[in-house]
Amino acid sequence: MSDVKDAIVLHKDTGPSALKFPMLTSSNYTVWSMKMKIALKVSEVWEVIDPGTKDENKNNIAIAFLFQSIPEALILQVGEIDTSKGVWNAIKARHVGAERVKEVTLQTLMAEFDRLNMKDRDKIDSFVVKLFEIYSKSASLGELIEEPKLVKKFLKSLPRKKYIHIVASLEQVLDLNTTSFEDIVGRLKAYKERLADEEDEEETQEDSEKLMYTNADSNSDSYGYNNRGRGRRGRSNWRGRVKNPKERTLNRIGKI
Repeated sequence: MSDVKDAIVLHKDTGPSALKFPMLTSSNYTVWSMKMKIALKVSEVWEVIDPGTKDENKNNIAIAFLFQSIPEALILQVGEIDTSKGVWNAIKARHVGAERVKEVTLQTLMAEFDRLNMKDRDKIDSFVVKLFEIYSKSASLGELIEEPKLVKKFLKSLPRKKYIHIVASLEQVLDLNTTSFEDIVGRLKAYKERLADEEDEEETQEDSEKLMYTNADSNSDSYGYNNRGRGRRGRSNWRGRVKNPKERTLNRIGKI
């Protein structure tokens, strides 16, 4: 280890000493190797790894930099290798297999993401949780799903019969490439709550109308009117104007 310390001190006098080296993790080997290759080139020691020239001083410097960039458990596995080329190849051998597994896992996650759809019985919150599970797993493997893609997937996955009017309206009034996922989810939940409130109001109004019809029938019977008399009115006389579904949706969006 004294040789390594000497190499680090020597390097401070002969090359860039403020260079920061990336730390290798279980999921970032590809990016790590690209960054390390450039850092070792800037430090003018990459040649001892590729093509593998013999220069004891540069070899020790390269090993020192590699040891700064890998976990202690991995240092214990490769610590007995005395060439930087050998250390580099040993690290690569241990992570190439893991990279292939990661790629397969990402492909599976993206396929699941594409297939995911919200069922009629699903609640918005529970579906959002499913989306974020895939989002988090993908991010942990180094693949970040961009927010516009997440927003469009969410809207596309909603049950068509229930949400077609609100989705069409949101697509008209918002820029889905800049609207946040939280904003879209909040608008959908507010729309659903408003829709539920209006349905409750309609049911209450319909119950009131039924009660009025019942009272009217009772009164007309008590005054001797029969089914052919003028005292009986058709149900349509009591109903208000029904709004167009799209018009009602736009009104709700204006209130959200």
